[in-house]
Amino acid sequence: MCRSDVKQAVLAKNDELAADLRGDLARQGVSVVNLLSSPGSGKTELLGRVLARAMERGVPVAALTADLATENDAVRLARSGAPVQQVLTDGLCHLEARQVRARLAGWLPADTAVLFVENVGNLVCPAAYDLGETLRVVLMAVTEGEDKPLKYPSAFGSAHLVVVTKTDLAEAAGFDESAFVENVHRVNPGVEIVRSCARTGAGVGTVLDRVLAARDGARHQPPLAPHPHGHHHGAPTTVA
Repeated sequence: MCRSDVKQAVLAKNDELAADLRGDLARQGVSVVNLLSSPGSGKTELLGRVLARAMERGVPVAALTADLATENDAVRLARSGAPVQQVLTDGLCHLEARQVRARLAGWLPADTAVLFVENVGNLVCPAAYDLGETLRVVLMAVTEGEDKPLKYPSAFGSAHLVVVTKTDLAEAAGFDESAFVENVHRVNPGVEIVRSCARTGAGVGTVLDRVLAARDGARHQPPLAPHPHGHHHGAPTTVA
Protein backbone atom coordinates (compact mmCIF):
# COMPACT_ATOMS: atom_id res chain seq x y z
CA MET A 1 0.00 0.00 0.00
CA CYS A 2 1.48 3.34 -1.04
CA ARG A 3 1.70 6.34 1.26
CA SER A 4 -1.28 8.02 -0.42
CA ASP A 5 -3.41 4.90 0.08
CA VAL A 6 -2.44 4.76 3.76
CA LYS A 7 -3.40 8.42 4.23
CA GLN A 8 -6.76 7.92 2.55
CA ALA A 9 -7.43 4.85 4.71
CA VAL A 10 -6.64 6.83 7.86
CA LEU A 11 -8.92 9.68 6.78
CA ALA A 12 -11.70 7.28 5.82
CA LYS A 13 -11.53 5.61 9.23
CA ASN A 14 -11.57 9.01 10.93
CA ASP A 15 -14.60 10.08 8.89
CA GLU A 16 -16.44 6.93 9.96
CA LEU A 17 -15.66 7.56 13.64
CA ALA A 18 -16.60 11.25 13.26
CA ALA A 19 -19.97 10.37 11.73
CA ASP A 20 -20.70 7.98 14.58
CA LEU A 21 -19.65 10.60 17.15
CA ARG A 22 -21.77 13.29 15.51
CA GLY A 23 -24.79 11.00 15.58
CA ASP A 24 -24.26 10.02 19.22
CA LEU A 25 -23.85 13.62 20.35
CA ALA A 26 -26.82 14.82 18.27
CA ARG A 27 -29.01 12.27 20.05
CA GLN A 28 -27.82 13.80 23.32
CA GLY A 29 -28.66 17.29 22.07
CA VAL A 30 -25.00 18.33 21.77
CA SER A 31 -23.60 20.28 18.83
CA VAL A 32 -19.85 20.51 18.27
CA VAL A 33 -17.87 23.55 17.12
CA ASN A 34 -14.39 22.86 15.71
CA LEU A 35 -12.11 25.91 15.94
CA LEU A 36 -9.12 26.04 13.55
CA SER A 37 -6.39 28.66 13.30
CA SER A 38 -2.67 29.28 13.23
CA PRO A 39 -0.80 29.55 16.54
CA GLY A 40 -1.08 33.01 18.05
CA SER A 41 -4.32 33.99 16.32
CA GLY A 42 -6.04 34.78 19.60
CA LYS A 43 -8.25 31.69 19.37
CA THR A 44 -8.01 30.80 23.07
CA GLU A 45 -8.75 34.31 24.30
CA LEU A 46 -11.76 34.67 22.02
CA LEU A 47 -13.07 31.24 22.97
CA GLY A 48 -12.77 32.14 26.64
CA ARG A 49 -14.91 35.23 26.01
CA VAL A 50 -17.49 33.20 24.05
CA LEU A 51 -17.69 30.60 26.83
CA ALA A 52 -18.16 33.31 29.45
CA ARG A 53 -20.88 34.99 27.36
CA ALA A 54 -22.67 31.64 26.95
CA MET A 55 -22.56 31.06 30.71
CA GLU A 56 -24.00 34.54 31.31
CA ARG A 57 -26.85 33.73 28.93
CA GLY A 58 -27.55 30.40 30.58
CA VAL A 59 -26.36 28.30 27.64
CA PRO A 60 -24.74 25.07 28.92
CA VAL A 61 -21.40 24.83 27.14
CA ALA A 62 -18.16 22.89 27.54
CA ALA A 63 -14.77 22.91 25.85
CA LEU A 64 -11.92 20.65 24.86
CA THR A 65 -8.63 22.34 24.04
CA ALA A 66 -5.74 20.59 22.31
CA ASP A 67 -2.00 21.22 22.45
CA LEU A 68 1.17 19.23 22.01
CA ALA A 69 2.15 20.01 25.60
CA THR A 70 1.08 21.95 28.74
CA GLU A 71 -2.41 22.57 30.11
CA ASN A 72 -2.06 26.35 29.91
CA ASP A 73 -5.03 26.87 27.61
CA ALA A 74 -7.34 24.69 29.72
CA VAL A 75 -6.48 26.79 32.76
CA ARG A 76 -7.25 30.00 30.84
CA LEU A 77 -10.55 28.71 29.46
CA ALA A 78 -11.70 27.37 32.83
CA ARG A 79 -11.82 30.96 34.12
CA SER A 80 -15.03 31.32 32.11
CA GLY A 81 -16.77 28.98 34.52
CA ALA A 82 -17.47 26.41 31.80
CA PRO A 83 -16.34 22.77 32.12
CA VAL A 84 -13.01 22.39 30.29
CA GLN A 85 -10.70 19.49 29.52
CA GLN A 86 -7.20 19.49 27.98
CA VAL A 87 -6.22 17.06 25.24
CA LEU A 88 -2.47 16.48 24.91
CA THR A 89 -1.64 15.15 21.47
CA ASP A 90 1.89 13.94 22.29
CA GLY A 91 3.38 15.56 19.20
CA LEU A 92 0.46 15.04 16.81
CA CYS A 93 -0.23 18.25 14.89
CA HIS A 94 -4.01 17.81 14.82
CA LEU A 95 -6.92 16.27 16.65
CA GLU A 96 -8.73 13.16 15.42
CA ALA A 97 -12.24 11.95 16.11
CA ARG A 98 -10.98 9.03 18.22
CA GLN A 99 -9.20 11.44 20.57
CA VAL A 100 -12.30 13.57 21.00
CA ARG A 101 -14.47 10.55 21.75
CA ALA A 102 -11.95 9.16 24.23
CA ARG A 103 -11.70 12.47 26.10
CA LEU A 104 -15.47 12.89 26.29
CA ALA A 105 -16.07 9.45 27.80
CA GLY A 106 -17.41 9.85 31.32
CA TRP A 107 -16.75 13.59 31.38
CA LEU A 108 -19.14 15.61 29.21
CA PRO A 109 -21.90 17.10 31.41
CA ALA A 110 -25.31 15.65 30.56
CA ASP A 111 -26.95 19.02 29.92
CA THR A 112 -24.31 20.29 27.47
CA ALA A 113 -25.80 22.09 24.47
CA VAL A 114 -22.57 23.10 22.71
CA LEU A 115 -19.12 21.55 22.89
CA PHE A 116 -16.32 23.78 21.63
CA VAL A 117 -13.18 21.99 20.42
CA GLU A 118 -10.10 24.17 20.15
CA ASN A 119 -7.89 22.34 17.68
CA VAL A 120 -4.10 22.41 17.64
CA GLY A 121 -2.75 25.68 16.23
CA ASN A 122 -2.20 24.62 12.61
CA LEU A 123 -4.09 25.31 9.37
CA VAL A 124 -2.78 22.28 7.46
CA CYS A 125 -3.45 18.87 9.04
CA PRO A 126 -6.52 19.81 11.15
CA ALA A 127 -8.42 20.84 8.02
CA ALA A 128 -8.48 17.23 6.81
CA TYR A 129 -9.97 15.72 9.96
CA ASP A 130 -13.68 15.79 10.72
CA LEU A 131 -14.20 15.75 14.49
CA GLY A 132 -17.94 15.15 14.37
CA GLU A 133 -18.53 18.90 14.30
CA THR A 134 -21.74 20.74 13.58
CA LEU A 135 -19.87 23.93 12.78
CA ARG A 136 -16.30 24.50 11.58
CA VAL A 137 -14.93 27.94 12.38
CA VAL A 138 -11.63 29.17 10.93
CA LEU A 139 -10.00 32.15 12.62
CA MET A 140 -7.27 34.50 11.44
CA ALA A 141 -5.66 37.51 13.13
CA VAL A 142 -5.25 40.75 11.19
CA THR A 143 -1.48 40.42 11.70
CA GLU A 144 -1.27 37.23 9.62
CA GLY A 145 -1.69 38.64 6.11
CA GLU A 146 -4.62 39.02 3.74
CA ASP A 147 -3.44 36.18 1.49
CA LYS A 148 -3.68 33.46 4.14
CA PRO A 149 -6.96 32.06 2.71
CA LEU A 150 -5.18 31.48 -0.61
CA LYS A 151 -2.22 29.84 1.12
CA TYR A 152 -4.48 27.52 3.15
CA PRO A 153 -7.48 26.90 0.88
CA SER A 154 -8.37 23.54 2.45
CA ALA A 155 -8.93 25.18 5.84
CA PHE A 156 -10.75 28.29 4.66
CA GLY A 157 -12.62 26.37 1.98
CA SER A 158 -14.12 24.02 4.58
CA ALA A 159 -15.25 26.76 7.00
CA HIS A 160 -18.89 27.29 7.85
CA LEU A 161 -17.83 30.59 9.44
CA VAL A 162 -14.67 32.73 9.28
CA VAL A 163 -13.68 34.96 12.19
CA VAL A 164 -11.11 37.78 11.98
CA THR A 165 -9.44 38.37 15.34
CA LYS A 166 -7.43 41.20 16.92
CA THR A 167 -9.21 43.83 14.83
CA ASP A 168 -8.00 46.52 17.23
CA LEU A 169 -4.58 46.02 15.59
CA ALA A 170 -5.85 46.29 12.01
CA GLU A 171 -4.64 49.83 11.38
CA ALA A 172 -1.23 49.26 12.95
CA ALA A 173 -0.81 46.04 10.96
CA GLY A 174 -1.88 47.69 7.71
CA PHE A 175 -4.57 45.06 7.30
CA ASP A 176 -6.41 45.35 3.97
CA GLU A 177 -9.84 44.03 4.92
CA SER A 178 -11.32 44.26 1.43
CA ALA A 179 -8.48 42.15 0.00
CA PHE A 180 -8.93 39.60 2.78
CA VAL A 181 -12.67 39.33 2.17
CA GLU A 182 -12.06 38.89 -1.55
CA ASN A 183 -9.52 36.13 -0.90
CA VAL A 184 -11.83 34.31 1.53
CA HIS A 185 -14.66 34.35 -0.98
CA ARG A 186 -12.40 33.07 -3.76
CA VAL A 187 -12.04 29.79 -1.86
CA ASN A 188 -15.38 29.83 -0.03
CA PRO A 189 -18.02 31.93 -1.81
CA GLY A 190 -20.68 33.39 0.45
CA VAL A 191 -19.19 32.38 3.79
CA GLU A 192 -19.87 34.91 6.56
CA ILE A 193 -16.88 36.76 8.00
CA VAL A 194 -17.19 38.04 11.57
CA ARG A 195 -14.88 40.77 12.88
CA SER A 196 -13.85 40.28 16.50
CA CYS A 197 -11.66 41.65 19.25
CA ALA A 198 -11.36 39.68 22.49
CA ARG A 199 -9.88 42.72 24.22
CA THR A 200 -13.00 44.85 23.69
CA GLY A 201 -15.52 42.02 23.37
CA ALA A 202 -16.46 43.01 19.83
CA GLY A 203 -17.92 40.11 17.84
CA VAL A 204 -18.17 37.75 20.83
CA GLY A 205 -21.96 37.84 20.90
CA THR A 206 -22.15 37.42 17.13
CA VAL A 207 -19.97 34.31 17.21
CA LEU A 208 -22.15 32.80 19.93
CA ASP A 209 -25.31 33.69 18.00
CA ARG A 210 -23.99 31.93 14.89
CA VAL A 211 -23.05 28.86 16.92
CA LEU A 212 -26.53 28.64 18.40
CA ALA A 213 -28.16 29.21 15.00
CA ALA A 214 -26.15 26.28 13.59
CA ARG A 215 -27.86 24.02 16.14
CA ASP A 216 -31.08 24.74 14.28
CA GLY A 217 -29.54 24.07 10.88
CA ALA A 218 -28.77 27.68 9.93
CA ARG A 219 -25.37 27.05 8.44
CA HIS A 220 -23.40 28.02 5.33
CA GLN A 221 -22.44 25.13 3.05
CA PRO A 222 -18.75 25.48 2.11
CA PRO A 223 -17.35 23.94 -1.08
CA LEU A 224 -15.12 21.65 0.98
CA ALA A 225 -17.76 20.73 3.55
CA PRO A 226 -16.16 18.38 6.09
CA HIS A 227 -19.35 16.34 6.49
CA PRO A 228 -21.76 14.64 6.45
CA HIS A 229 -21.48 12.82 3.11
CA GLY A 230 -17.77 12.24 2.86
CA HIS A 231 -14.62 14.28 3.09
CA HIS A 232 -13.11 16.32 0.28
CA HIS A 233 -9.40 16.32 1.05
CA GLY A 234 -8.14 18.31 -1.92
CA ALA A 235 -7.83 22.02 -2.60
CA PRO A 236 -10.75 23.91 -4.12
CA THR A 237 -10.72 24.34 -7.86
CA THR A 238 -11.85 27.97 -7.56
CA VAL A 239 -8.39 29.22 -6.65
CA ALA A 240 -6.62 30.60 -9.68
